[in-house]
Amino acid sequence: QVQLVESGGGLVQAGGSLRLSCAASGLTVSTYYMAWFRQAPGKEREFVGGITWSADTTFYADSVKGRFTISRDNAKNTVYLQMNSLNPEDTAIYYCAAARLITRSESSYDYWGQGTQVTVSS
Repeated sequence: QVQLVESGGGLVQAGGSLRLSCAASGLTVSTYYMAWFRQAPGKEREFVGGITWSADTTFYADSVKGRFTISRDNAKNTVYLQMNSLNPEDTAIYYCAAARLITRSESSYDYWGQGTQVTVSS
């Protein structure tokens, strides 16, 4: 049984940082394209960024490029999202997801975590 468990969310002031973790079981993160999505209140879920199975390449949404960094620890079978220079527009539930191809399309993802709340106060 595959499980993706996000953690690390919380309340932070604008300009601050958080690091989210996505611990996987039942799959090996180094064999999937691992991505982060987010859903803000009243908005559709959107792609934040992803990391390829080789970890050689990362992709980011324009809104987070230069502020967010995705990384992976194969030994811990965990993917991270380092978020810096946070602003209130980053407030959302953040989800981890796994796909067998490089994609931003939600429908192409095989597995999803339950999400972790990130709230950025002004």
